[in-house]
Amino acid sequence: MIGIAGCGRMGGPMLAALRGAGFEAQGFDIVPKSGGWITTDPAMFAIGIDTLISVVRDEDQTESVLFGKQNFVTAPNLRRIIISSTLSPRYVRKLINRVPEHIVLIDAPMSGAQVAAETASLSFMLGGEEADLNAAQPLFKAMGKHFHRVGPFGAGMQAKVLNNLLAATNTAMTRLVLDWADQTGIDEDGLLELINTSSGQNWFASGYRNIEFARDGHSSGNSIGILVKDIDAAMDAAPSGADKALPEAIKAAVKRLRPR
Repeated sequence: MIGIAGCGRMGGPMLAALRGAGFEAQGFDIVPKSGGWITTDPAMFAIGIDTLISVVRDEDQTESVLFGKQNFVTAPNLRRIIISSTLSPRYVRKLINRVPEHIVLIDAPMSGAQVAAETASLSFMLGGEEADLNAAQPLFKAMGKHFHRVGPFGAGMQAKVLNNLLAATNTAMTRLVLDWADQTGIDEDGLLELINTSSGQNWFASGYRNIEFARDGHSSGNSIGILVKDIDAAMDAAPSGADKALPEAIKAAVKRLRPR
């Protein structure tokens, strides 16, 4: 049985994709959700799972899922944990010394936003032993279209936070450019079409009409707020002596975003 902990905007569609592909899968969330395969009862969820995919928001929730209130690391049949939340790579690597040796660890953060989760076209950044990744590949194939094996456990998360640092930069700058375009009378649709075929092309601008958080302002509980968390995760794992001035500036810019 595959279990997904955290069935929100990403975990919910991922669970649906697994079930649609024929996998026996169930979900857990502390907030009641529709659908008979998602429970708020941790004991019921833990009974049958041999694979746990964690898609919760942050390190505090990950701690609760693995070792705290839910304590799923002690589920009787658990043999594999896949971390798909975006967390600090330093935190993730330390899990090796905290999880029982009989449990396989894979880090598999994903990219593509809710629209990619809903269409089973996520991009996964994968860290782990080659044999373990091969064994889990059918699960990733059910949920995604692009799979990047970047090294041992923890490497997937390192790659993801670097990717998200760029994503945050593109988000902040694209929104700034659109605001300036408004003030100078340039049509938004025309400018976005231009950007998509020109040197300013980026994922956020190209997907602006489909990305669910494209027009959101900053809030601690939404995807713009999660970008701030992801910038912090990238800086936490920055090389010794790295210049963090630009990431700090991008973080401040993202925190200033207002609804568009």
